Amino acid sequence: MDAHLKRWLTALVAVPLLLLIIGYGSELVFFFLIFSVVAAAMVEYTYMVFGVGRPGDKIPAIAIALLIVAAAFTGGVPHIFATFILSTLALCSLYLYRRGEPTTNLKSVRNTIFGVLYIAAMMSFFILLRAEDSGKAWVFFLIIMAFSTDVTAFYIGRTLGRRKLLPAVSAGKTVEGALGGIAGCMAGCLIYSLIFLPELCPLHALVMGLLGSILGQLGDLSESVVKRASMVKDSGSIIPGHGGIMDRLDSFIFMAPFVYYYKLYVLTI
Repeated sequence: MDAHLKRWLTALVAVPLLLLIIGYGSELVFFFLIFSVVAAAMVEYTYMVFGVGRPGDKIPAIAIALLIVAAAFTGGVPHIFATFILSTLALCSLYLYRRGEPTTNLKSVRNTIFGVLYIAAMMSFFILLRAEDSGKAWVFFLIIMAFSTDVTAFYIGRTLGRRKLLPAVSAGKTVEGALGGIAGCMAGCLIYSLIFLPELCPLHALVMGLLGSILGQLGDLSESVVKRASMVKDSGSIIPGHGGIMDRLDSFIFMAPFVYYYKLYVLTI
């Protein structure tokens, strides 16, 4: 089956399910959604950076990540920060008493801390955003931001793309596709806000679309760096036509904190 057809068929199944969970599920149900997504992403990440086996490296990384997601649900940013600090102390203490070369152990600590921050801490902002006023509408705004960027960047890059954006990181990304993604995101954010977030000023919607799309594409490129460093094409194969969970989270990872803090600090001025 054609890969593009697989992408659309997967979307036809996944999107209605997400709409139901986000639109009608409780905060607890939404928490379990993010918890499950982070768990799957961390499994992919630890497989990429640690390879086959090595449960002594993988289990602590996944456990800390899930503790951070739980902390976001129970107490917000202060609990996230406290959980991360205490987990880092415990992790470093654990590796002090492990056998092996110090350089190898230090690399394991570094990979674990990066993965926890990059995946769990960033994705926790979905939970924080959902708990805000009009939280459901803002989560959908974030999804529109990522979806409109990805779709327009892909199709404009495919039809009009000529100049490579960062060929050393991602051979398929083009300047034209990136600009198209920004334009599509700005349009998507503006249209969505006019219908579902009328309290959001159109200018703010456009600015958020501009900055959010740039950050989302930087997130996409950052994940490409992780994959290249791990010498894999896709983070996994769990989603037909899309690759792994991380391949679908790459834009959200940078967008979620941005939307949360923009709403928290800029929109309250």
